[in-house]
Amino acid sequence: MTLTGARERRVRTGGIELCVAELGDPARPTVVLVHGYPDSKEVWSEVAERLAGRFHVVLYDVRGHGRSTAPTPLRGGFTLEKLTDDFLAVLDAVSPGRPVHLVGHDWGSVQSWEFVTVERTEGRIASFTSMSGPSLDHFGHWIKQRVRRPTPRRVGQLLGQGAKSWYVYLLHTPALPELAWRGPLGSRWPKILRRIEKVPDGDYPTPSLRTDAAHGAWLYRDNVRSRLSRPRTDARAHAPVQLITPLGDAFLSERLYDELERWAPRLTRHTLPAKHWIPRTRPDQVATWISEFVTAVESGDPAPAANGRYAQRFAGLLVLVTGAGSGIGRATALAFAEAGARVVVVDRDAEGAARTAEQARSGGARSAWAETVDVSDERAMEKLAEKVAGEYGVVDVLVNNAGIGLSGSFFDTTTDDWRRVLDVNLWGVIHGCRLFGRRMAERGQGGHIVNVASAAAYQPSKALPAYSTSKAAVLMLSECLRAELAGRDIGVSAVCPGFVHTNITSTARFTGVDAAEEKRRQERTARLYGLRGYPPEKVADAILRAVVRNQAVVPVTPEARGARLMSRLAPKALRAIARLDPPL
Repeated sequence: MTLTGARERRVRTGGIELCVAELGDPARPTVVLVHGYPDSKEVWSEVAERLAGRFHVVLYDVRGHGRSTAPTPLRGGFTLEKLTDDFLAVLDAVSPGRPVHLVGHDWGSVQSWEFVTVERTEGRIASFTSMSGPSLDHFGHWIKQRVRRPTPRRVGQLLGQGAKSWYVYLLHTPALPELAWRGPLGSRWPKILRRIEKVPDGDYPTPSLRTDAAHGAWLYRDNVRSRLSRPRTDARAHAPVQLITPLGDAFLSERLYDELERWAPRLTRHTLPAKHWIPRTRPDQVATWISEFVTAVESGDPAPAANGRYAQRFAGLLVLVTGAGSGIGRATALAFAEAGARVVVVDRDAEGAARTAEQARSGGARSAWAETVDVSDERAMEKLAEKVAGEYGVVDVLVNNAGIGLSGSFFDTTTDDWRRVLDVNLWGVIHGCRLFGRRMAERGQGGHIVNVASAAAYQPSKALPAYSTSKAAVLMLSECLRAELAGRDIGVSAVCPGFVHTNITSTARFTGVDAAEEKRRQERTARLYGLRGYPPEKVADAILRAVVRNQAVVPVTPEARGARLMSRLAPKALRAIARLDPPL
């Protein structure tokens, strides 16, 4: 595997030779990427190329890996002290007069925790981003705390992490790991990564895998037992730390980092619904978070801009919300903004979209843009999708919220009425899913689609034939898409609100009546919904929670939950309710 445009050099230290690659302008802030086990520096290629336009990016093969030479003998040649010597030698070569921004994954993170907590590197590291690799010292204290003061919860955490660490025990056995890696495991490893970790096809891992993995076993043998049994008490980070935790990591429990502020007081946290190898499976998001953190530290403000409830999950993600000029759409856009997301606000009302975008920017959004589009216009939506992809990137979370209301009997509902409702409520959702969802799928880095349906999707009413039909179709579309996209790590949720106080009630159309009667019904409906008093902000919170939990169908409001339950347990009762006249 080659890094496009990379410049290579050799750095000699401690009797070995390290292969170092550089990308980008050396005059810009330097970002050093340290790989894990059983990788080489090429595990970072996707991330490095995304960072190279803004930073001086440095990657190196850890001793005994890739194109770096191995120590002789191997035993004792991979201690954290010697790895620190290597790191400082690289820094002397690539950034002698300026501190670097350190990034580590897996064992690259484990050793980087050593770099950022020892006295001899102080002043050489401007920031540290950690992924899927704890400090062995912190881990040791974590274990001792649970052994000395056991509670059912702590014992469960200890046993859970012990089960996840099964491979560590095997790596301490003599000769067996080397035989396995040089034999069947080495040949099958790429397929294992693709099948279990969903690492994309390509020229990763490199042909040096077998040797890298055999040499890398000494990382564990030279360090794990000694550090876990005698952890340092002064292992505090002397630089700001960003922690990125993949929630689906098969090897590390997120509970390992519960008390990390004790060791890293200047800490920024992010979580990602992904597995262990996020430099390969989520390079866009990883590069975005690294870039934002480095830029913040360089500007003198390493604190996260977002402090909302879901900031760890959504900060830096690109979210697009339709129908965001008011109501549920506006509340949802602002909730994502508070969580630090970059928000694209879409509405056919230009002024409403602009107001929401302005509020989003003042509410914590990294960026917020207003776009004026009618979601029922297929060509306009195609242009929007092209613009968003070209200027802002691939959407991480799509919220298809735009909708209109229509009430009246079936025979009073004209063909034009049906067409108008289906064009917005159903075709608008189809356009969004097709145009933005396709780009999510093609990127191959996961995502989430939220389709705002309604309790009317499963609660029939003789007064809402067109509206209910459109929302029922949205619900079924969501279920079908969820099944199709599950294998691509794209979640799909159908959110079904009940009676929510928004302006859709005052703008809903009523068929079969004159203008004066329609106006009276609009005002009465708006007044009734106002008395109900259920705010759109609660629906927005349910939408964010649905994404975090990857929920399939989310009834919102007590009446929506009740109707959902009745549709399953007492459908005859629900049909009886459907025959009642609405309070108009």
